[in-house]
Amino acid sequence: MANRSTFLTAAFVALAAAAGWATAHYWRNPAPPTLAIGSYLPARALPEFSLIDQHGKAFTRGDLRGHWSLMFFGYTNCPDLCPTTLTTLASLESTLRAAADPVVPQVVFISVDTHWNNQKQLARYLPNFDPQFIGLTAASQPAVEAMAARMGVMAQVRLQSDGTYSVDHSAAILVVDPAGRLRAILTGPYSVDALRADFRRIVDAPA
Repeated sequence: MANRSTFLTAAFVALAAAAGWATAHYWRNPAPPTLAIGSYLPARALPEFSLIDQHGKAFTRGDLRGHWSLMFFGYTNCPDLCPTTLTTLASLESTLRAAADPVVPQVVFISVDTHWNNQKQLARYLPNFDPQFIGLTAASQPAVEAMAARMGVMAQVRLQSDGTYSVDHSAAILVVDPAGRLRAILTGPYSVDALRADFRRIVDAPA
């Protein structure tokens, strides 16, 4: 089935509460860093989830521990934003490795289209960008949409009257620290220099 794609900015369900939390947090702590392409947040644990990686293994919140992670929601049949963003993330990873940077984040690509993206499709797709990228999918479309909603990310497949379907999803990159806590939301426009600078600000900021 052919598809069309619509991209939405990140929408966090508890944004108002988070704003109040941030005000109280920063009243007692040093000022947060100012990011060029996103928003820094007080550290907060991600909700529990269970997905399937491109090798058929379970991937949970616990697998984020011990690594800085950049999480991006998309799908492999995406015509423009997804491949562009993944290409930029691959260039970021290559740049950090070449510079022997002490902190190189893992990139986690979460498919929001389980109809098209099983583990084998992800295993074929992601090495086109970086063989170390982690690809995740869910057992069903409702499962991945529910997981995205718990993270405050828009992800929805809509059937159209002409037999095609559109995929609505956030263009945001979530920055997760080695304790599995959300630390920032990056919203673009993305470039290697902007991503690298903002990521370093986030890593160096107090939790």
